[in-house]
Amino acid sequence: MRIGALAAATGTTTKTLRFYEQAGLLADPPRTPGGYRDYPAHSKTRVGFIRSAQAAGLSLAEIRDVLAIRDGGQPPCGHVNDLLRQHLADVEHRIAELEATRDMLSELARTASATDSAACTEGDICRILTVH
Repeated sequence: MRIGALAAATGTTTKTLRFYEQAGLLADPPRTPGGYRDYPAHSKTRVGFIRSAQAAGLSLAEIRDVLAIRDGGQPPCGHVNDLLRQHLADVEHRIAELEATRDMLSELARTASATDSAACTEGDICRILTVH
């Protein structure tokens, strides 16, 4: 399958497929006598996996590791499970940080609503953000 056909079949671009090759996610395909890339049929499944893994938040390095395990003849499910659990913990941590930021901004907005800007002195930068 030529690169354009693989791109169309996987919802990617030819540029993305070339990038996946450079990143070590797709093996360099054999070439036709005319020099065109000729991807094997299983490339469609591999590209689909790469896109799903990216959508789940895995980095290209993590995806490369998963593919290396599979290419080595082993099921990568245990490794994927560990990666997903770590990513989930990271997302939960970021959510907690964002909730704390939201709470602080809500409090600052209440303070701003109750603050008379005319009461600011030349020594103040902004009384709303000044820690007392």
